[in-house]
Amino acid sequence: MRRLFGTDGVRGLANGELLTPELSLALAASAARVLAERDRSHRPLAVVGRDSRASGEMLEAAVVAGLASAGADAVRVGVLPTPGVAFLVGALGADLGVMISASHNPMPDNGIKLFAAGGHKLPDAVEAAVEGGLGHAATRPVGAEIGRVRDLPDAGLRYVEHLIACTPQPLSGLRVVVDCAHGAASTVASDCYARAGAEVVALHAEPDGLNINDGVGSTHLAPLQEAVRIHGADLGIAHDGDADRCLAVDADGRQVDGDQIMAVLAVAMQEAGELAEDTLVTTVMSNLGLHLAMRERGIAVRTTQVGDRYVLEELRAGGFSLGGEQSGHVVLPAYATTGDGLLTALRLMARMAQTGKSLADLSRIVTALPQVLENVRVVDRDAVAGSDAVRHAVAAAEAQLGEAGRVLLRPSGTEQLVRVMVEAPTVEQARATAVALADVVAAAR
Repeated sequence: MRRLFGTDGVRGLANGELLTPELSLALAASAARVLAERDRSHRPLAVVGRDSRASGEMLEAAVVAGLASAGADAVRVGVLPTPGVAFLVGALGADLGVMISASHNPMPDNGIKLFAAGGHKLPDAVEAAVEGGLGHAATRPVGAEIGRVRDLPDAGLRYVEHLIACTPQPLSGLRVVVDCAHGAASTVASDCYARAGAEVVALHAEPDGLNINDGVGSTHLAPLQEAVRIHGADLGIAHDGDADRCLAVDADGRQVDGDQIMAVLAVAMQEAGELAEDTLVTTVMSNLGLHLAMRERGIAVRTTQVGDRYVLEELRAGGFSLGGEQSGHVVLPAYATTGDGLLTALRLMARMAQTGKSLADLSRIVTALPQVLENVRVVDRDAVAGSDAVRHAVAAAEAQLGEAGRVLLRPSGTEQLVRVMVEAPTVEQARATAVALADVVAAAR
């Protein structure tokens, strides 16, 4: 059987073949038993949150039942961003966090993400133990040993107060349009930004269980771009379904991506003496323009493979203070244990307020090189990507581009595809190089 846990929990079609109530119950029960076995000094406590998908109601019920059936107490926090759940795990001294969300995926999907004590992602060994416990017979607690369930009505308020405390500058004078994607941000984002001092226009903040990510949010920026122009706002902020990401739009409606946001925050933190080792952590997908901009300012860039999990591992291993992905998943370990879209937006707007500069001016720090991506379907992605013909072609392309461009060729983590990404000074050169490499990959398959 394939491994259940991916780089970001268990995800699939809700109530479909994989992500059923039965699996959810068994997964939660197994997690509770694993935690109980690791520390028998007290009854395990779990925080359970979800995004606004209709299926989340069903899966939440199954997860809570699974926890209680294994003798763990559960605190339901309702619809709340993923980083809010992670924060509350630490704030409440809980042993486990369960977030039910499929992030930016379409509404029919859902997922289960587990957090360890302190709000950190579960180590691989613990994930393996949780998965290994599925289907195993276990002694069920009875009577007073059955877990208890309670709600936390002020969960959102606690999270917002934490975010306000992490914001270094009042946002007075800024008008922001926030696209909540009809997701978890709908419950807290407008109030949070307003309490920080901004004038807020809320967009797509009326979830009905079915409309999450439906043509809105961080994967569909056009409505936000239009709204920013209509309302004469200083910027727009776009969140995904569980609000662990943040993309932005400047006053003229131009997109500001994760690379640009990280660059703005890195310079601000460097000036404040908060950028540990003068280092930014990002993935191999970040644009070469980010690397060049950071080099000019004496900031080192450490790269990891694609996935926020790997960014988090590098941040913790090196004691670094800023990392993230081009997609807008930004991590500030001093304030959060995972990517936090609201925290990112607050820090970005605080930089605008502090400097008096527009987002367009601040984001010009990065001049993104044209980037072209070609996906080539193959029979054996690893064999093709590692073949002599492909490696030689990549080396030749890199030599031709020199320091003015970059080639990234990698097998997909989920499909039989080899992804060819090329950055170059012009779109034409990037496209020509990418197509030529794709032809070599296709011939090697």
